[in-house]
Amino acid sequence: MKELKKTIDSINEECITDTKEIIVSQDGIRLDAYIAKKENNLSRSMIQKLIQSANILVNGSVQKESYKVKMNDIITINIPLAKESELLKQNIPLNIIYEDDDILVINKEKGMVVHPGNGNPDGTLVNAIMAHCGDSLSGIGGEKRPGIVHRLDKDTSGLIIVAKNDKAHINLTNQIKNREVKKIYIALVRGIIAENEATINMPISRDPKDRIKMAVNKNGKEAITHFKVLERYKRYTLIELKIDTGRTHQIRVHMSHIGFPVVGDEVYSNGKNEFGIKGQMLHAKSLDFLHPITNKKMHFEAPVPEYFEDVIKKCRKEMEG
Repeated sequence: MKELKKTIDSINEECITDTKEIIVSQDGIRLDAYIAKKENNLSRSMIQKLIQSANILVNGSVQKESYKVKMNDIITINIPLAKESELLKQNIPLNIIYEDDDILVINKEKGMVVHPGNGNPDGTLVNAIMAHCGDSLSGIGGEKRPGIVHRLDKDTSGLIIVAKNDKAHINLTNQIKNREVKKIYIALVRGIIAENEATINMPISRDPKDRIKMAVNKNGKEAITHFKVLERYKRYTLIELKIDTGRTHQIRVHMSHIGFPVVGDEVYSNGKNEFGIKGQMLHAKSLDFLHPITNKKMHFEAPVPEYFEDVIKKCRKEMEG
């Protein structure tokens, strides 16, 4: 045990960039919850990682996340140096709508994957941002990388926010968690929607029959989508959507479930369409949020891509004919 403590001490001494000490003033709260309450600059997941890596000690000893703190306990938090990411830095062109020292707002092209993963080891938005930002990156996960606070599917185009440092990353994550970020989408769906506007409140989880897909499931997580009709065509409807929650494939699953799948969606609607469009016609049109550092109201808009506009023109022309 002494040798283990020596090893921990030597690792920590080499890598620590900051040390904080908290004297507990309340009994009976979980260790991770108490630190989250006291340290706004640390995310809950980061706190758990620090506890598991022995970088958080209580009275000099390692404790589990579930440890219940006691009055006058001394919590020592060692913040390790974020290591360089092993992700490739790739000079991929980005359509940057806004940038400052803390955030990036990007208009992502259809077809670009956000995160590297199975089948997409590189060529992603993250690889492009790694090259663009250089050393100005978030180190929340213990590794320097872009702070992706929300995602867009590969074939969904439009606006995405990226945090460039830890403080911005945590603030934006909390805004999304508290439903303070307003996200508006535009979609073309198959079929004619009769209602002018409606709300879909149906829980979503992994599809038990197909693990690649998501599905409406009474045991899933809450998912709320509001939509309103912008234009009706002969066989299609153009709609604007606002989501309160950010479940995987939420809009695509909800619209398919109520019988109006997004045109071109190869997963939830068989992808067939007369326009020859590959991938769903779904675009993240606008974003409203508070700047994570200045607290200033931010509003951004991105017009629908050219191919999307061309399809809308064809739909309008068909109506005229």
